[in-house]
Parts: sequence; C-alpha cells; structure tokens
Amino acid sequence: MKNLRLVITLLIIVTSLQSVMAQHQLESKSADNTFTVKGLVREVDSYNPISDVNIQVNGGSYTSTSLSGEFRINVKIGDEIMISHKDFETIYYTVKTNDNITVEVQSLIEDAYVKKVKTKSNTFKSTIDSAVFYKKISAEKSIQFIAESIPKSTSIMQNAEAFEVLADVYMYWKQYDLAVTNYRISLNNINSVDVNLKLAKAYFNNKNHQESLAIYNSFNPNNLSNWQNVIRYEGLGDVYAKINQTAKASKAYTEGLKVATTNQILPKITDLNSKLGEVYNAEGNKAKAEVLLENSVVLASKENKTREVEQKIKFADFQNVNQSYDQEIRTRKEIIKDIDAIEKDSIISNESNLTKQKQNYKIGNAYFLQKDYKEAIPYLEKSIEEADKKEDLTVKKDATKKLTDVYVESGNFSEAKKTFDQYVKTVDQLYIKKEQEISQAARFNKSIAEKQNRITTLETDRKLTLSQVELSQEKNKRQLLIIYSLIGGVFLLILTAYLMFKYIKQQKLANNLLALKSLRSQMNPHFIFNALNSVNSFIATNDERTANKYLSDFSKLMRAVLENSEEDFIPLQKEIELIELYTKLEHFRFKDKFEYKIEVDKTIDIEAYQIPPMLLQPYIENAVWHGLRYKNEMGLLEISITKKQIGVIAITIADNGIGRKKSKSLKTENQQKHNSKGLGNIKKRVSILNQMYKDKVDVIIDDNETDGDVGTKVVVTIKKD
Repeated sequence: MKNLRLVITLLIIVTSLQSVMAQHQLESKSADNTFTVKGLVREVDSYNPISDVNIQVNGGSYTSTSLSGEFRINVKIGDEIMISHKDFETIYYTVKTNDNITVEVQSLIEDAYVKKVKTKSNTFKSTIDSAVFYKKISAEKSIQFIAESIPKSTSIMQNAEAFEVLADVYMYWKQYDLAVTNYRISLNNINSVDVNLKLAKAYFNNKNHQESLAIYNSFNPNNLSNWQNVIRYEGLGDVYAKINQTAKASKAYTEGLKVATTNQILPKITDLNSKLGEVYNAEGNKAKAEVLLENSVVLASKENKTREVEQKIKFADFQNVNQSYDQEIRTRKEIIKDIDAIEKDSIISNESNLTKQKQNYKIGNAYFLQKDYKEAIPYLEKSIEEADKKEDLTVKKDATKKLTDVYVESGNFSEAKKTFDQYVKTVDQLYIKKEQEISQAARFNKSIAEKQNRITTLETDRKLTLSQVELSQEKNKRQLLIIYSLIGGVFLLILTAYLMFKYIKQQKLANNLLALKSLRSQMNPHFIFNALNSVNSFIATNDERTANKYLSDFSKLMRAVLENSEEDFIPLQKEIELIELYTKLEHFRFKDKFEYKIEVDKTIDIEAYQIPPMLLQPYIENAVWHGLRYKNEMGLLEISITKKQIGVIAITIADNGIGRKKSKSLKTENQQKHNSKGLGNIKKRVSILNQMYKDKVDVIIDDNETDGDVGTKVVVTIKKD
C-alpha cells in the first residue's frame, strides 16, 4: 500500500512537470516534388544587383541574395516567396512554373551619406544573420548576437528588425510572454503587417486570446497579400477553436481555405483541411471531419513524406477518439513503415510525434481498448524497446504502465508485478531527469532574463540618447530659426531680383516682338507699293495682257507674303520659293535689262534652316532697281545658297549693275534725303532677331567687282537652330 501511494505521488509529480527546454529537430525533410528555382534581384534603372535580400518561402525555406544579387531556393508549385529588404517594400511572388525569377526594384540615391550608412549596415546585417543562424541551435548565442546588433543599428528599420528577430527566437523557445514584449517593441519602431501577424500568434500561444482576436480582426483583408490573408484566417480559426467557438472557427478556416486553394498555397491547403476536419469532429460532424482529414493526408503526400506522416497521425488520432480502433491500428502500422523511410535521411527528436516508440505505444493502446491483450503486448514491448534506444523515458513510462494494465487485465499477475517494478524504476529515472531539466530551465530562464534586461537597457539608453538629441535640438531651435529667417530674407531678395530681371526680360522681349511686328507692317506696304508701280507701268503702256499675267503671279506672291507675315522665322525652302516668284516678276518687267539664275547647293538640307521672312527680297529689289536697270548692256543677277561650314550657310545676292556709288550719284536731291525703307527695316529686324536668338543672322554688303560696273554683292549668313 505504501508503494502504491509512492507510485501515485510520483505520477502526480511527473504529470505536472512540463518540458521547458526541448530538443529540436535538425531533420532535413525529404522533398519529393520540390525543385530549385534560381533568381536575381536588381535595381530597375541601373540593373545593379542587390545583395543581402531576404528570400523566404511560406515561412519555411530561407536564403539571401549573394553579392551578384542571385539566389537559389527549394520551392514547390504554389509556394509564395517573400522577397524583403530594408530598402524596398516587401514583394510577394507565387511560384507557378520552374522558370527563373528576376525581381526589379526602384534604385536608391547613392550619395555619400547613404554609402556610409550601408557600410555600417553590413556590420549590423552580419550580426543579425548570425542571430538567425543560432536561433534553433542556441537561444543564448542568438540573443547575444541580437544584443550586439542593437548598438550597430543605424535606423529605426534596423532596430525594428533586431527586436523582431529577438521575438522570433523567444517564440521558437516557447517564451511567449517575452515574444509578445519584443514584437511590440519592433512595432513601436516600424508598423508591419507581418510582425502584427506574429504578435497575434504570440498572444494566442501565451493564452491572451482576446488580444490575439483584436489584432486579427483589425486587418483589412483587401490590404493583405494572399499569404498574409491565409495566415490571418488560420490564426482566427485557431483562436476561435481554442475558446470553443467552433462555428466561427469553421467559418475562418473555410475562408482561409478558399484563398489558399485559389492561389495554390499547397502547405496551407493541407493545414486548413486538417484543422477544419478537427473542428467538424468537435461539432460532432464525424463524416465530414473524416473526409477532410483524409483529404489532408492526400494533399500532404504531394508535398513530402514528413508532411504526409504528420497528417496520418492526426487522422489516426481522429480514429482513436471515434473508437475506430481497427482503422487506427492499420493507419499507425503504415505510419511506422513511413517513419523507417524518413529516419534514413533525418534525425527525429523524442518530442516529435513521428517516433516509432509513440506509434507502437498507441497501437498497443488501441488493442488494449479492444481487449485484444495478446496483440497489445508485442507492440507495447516494441515501444519500450524503442524508448530505451532513444532514451525516451516519458514514452517508456507510459508504455510500461500500459503493459502492466494489460497483464493485470489478462490475469498474468507475475508479469504485471515485473512490469510494475520496471515502471516504478522508470518513474524514478524520469523524476531525476525532470529535476535536472527544471534546474537547467531555471538557469536558462535566468540567463534569458539577464540578456533581456541588457537588451531592454540598450533600448532605454537609445531612447534616452534620442531624448537628449531632441533636447539639444530644441535648444538650437531659436538659433536655427534666426538663421533660417536670414536665409529666407536673402532668398526673398534673390527671388525678387530674379522676378524683376525676368519681368524686364519679358518686357524687352515684348518690345522686340512689337518692334518686329511694326517693321513687318512697314515692309508689306513698301513691297506692295513698289509692285503696284510695276502694274501701273504696264497699264500705262496699254499692255493689258501683260498686266493681267503680272497680276496673277503677283497675287501668288502676295498670298505667300501674307501667310508668313506673322512669323519671326520661316523654313528656308519657303523663302526660296518666295524670292523665285519675286525675281520672276521683276525679270518679267525688265527682260531687256538682266538675266538671273538661282543656285542651291544640293548637299544643303533646306528644311533644316530657318530664315526671317522677306529678308532677301529688299536686297534683290535694290539690285534690280538701283543697279541692273540703269545698265546699258544686259546684266546678270546671281543668287546662290552654299554651305559655309557645319550648321552655317551663306546666301549670296550678286549683280553686275552700276554699283552703289554710281547709283547714288544718279539719285535726285529729294531721293538722297530719304534712305531706302526696305534696307533700313531689314537692318533693324536683323539687329532685333540677333538679340533674341543669339546672332543667328549676319549680313555683309560689298562691291562685287573692282573695274567698270562694279555691281553689288550681299552675303547673308544663316545658322542652323
């Protein structure tokens, strides 16, 4: 009786103890239908590669880009890849083919300050990477690296990243209260959807269900990516299922399943089928639950063997709860075979459900519940044997206790006594082990607390430093205000001066345009007056037919002149057409006085040059009226357009008339008092246009020859725009 009390006491102690520090899997899961995808991350403008970009698949596989911006990662069709970096918005990409991926992001401004920050960032980044590496190996080392990274942080974004990683470490080691604290610190720096989702999960694991629900319900599904929406619906379902609101849990899981199915997020399709099945089972809908759980096994088989076995175990547990012991036994026997295959490539920890000792124990328990004691014994013995090999005292204790019950129920009390003694011995060993684990956990918690206190102190110091900086800035605020006021005053003066200069320049331009318009308005009557004199002379001589023909050509010329009268510049081709028509009219009148020829260098692109309208006509008019018509023999008017240099052409108007000097001597006293209106206007127009368009036009007038009738030569130089 005394021994029985001792056993009961030990059982109470053992069942009250929980494992704090668990051994974690180092298994490398088989990937039956996975493949490696190659990718490149670069800047959109310069095509420069971006290194240290985080590449993560559905919260699972993780890598980062190399110096060349490249990465390789194992994925499956339907996986969602999260591409994140501190310098651009997180990108989500769903894998649909095995094609290579190229991600282009907006380039950064590479000034000296940015380069300096990047150099420091590399140090921060390497420290954070070390913390991530040790996350599943050693919590203490990982936290130590994070503590070292915080002083190296150069931005609130990096600070947020450090506390997010710290919270991730606490989540992995089941320190959920500390995870909550550090996720909140991260969010105080940068508000992130992903971190909010992690915080909601941490609240759930810490049994703060209402806080978790509040975060999940605060999201707008339209603002989330497909992956984030699935995580949100799954989290909502988990919380509602935990607080026994199965209808709401079912609705949340169903919504998540729709999103996951539409976007082919295969792992979550499997998980949500399984969880939805568990909810239906809790509601008493066994048939629907069974269909969903079976479906989750089929879906998991398309991912990898480990996932398939995990779902089979959930299905076997469902069969056990519903007393389908024959089906449960068959399922668990399949599981044991699958575990043999998995163990060839992976190490399975005792905490995992994927151990043969646990499955053999549950098969033995199923036979026991069927009262098939003969079949139960070998499986319970196998469970004890496997537990001995793996040093799994917890399963060994349970299996030994169950074997004792089997022997008692079957009436084999001698074997029951032996197994009970073994059970007591196992309980003693487990008690000692738990004491050691509790001691280790206490040391672990103490170490964690010290490191967390140090990190909290660092964060407090950082905030204090920021406060001191703000205080210093406040002290300098008045001085800066004065300086900015002075700068503002100087700027206003400069702006006023600039506006005045611009106003004067605009006024000058307006005056020039008005002057040009005035000169053009003077040119046209002058030209028309001279032309009408020619018509008048034809009429005076009773040459009606010639006058009609002259008027016809004159009307064409007038139309061309009027079309161009409002322009400062016209294409050279139009000016050539105008002077050809004008020269033709003058030759028509003075056929017995001169011949003419117009030559244009064929290498010149006459469409590329611009010239003031009616610039050449007054010079041609002067050549005819004041030079060639007074010549005793037949004269010659030559108009040539040649290339002077690249972008510059020369227009030469040359005649062999009586020359400027002789022409002037022939003028009457009244004519000598009045300068030529046409040439005077041309000089003024050229002067104004050169002021406006930076010496675009140049005019030179000189004698054409040295002996006899020297004639006159006018050279007009035009520059291309």
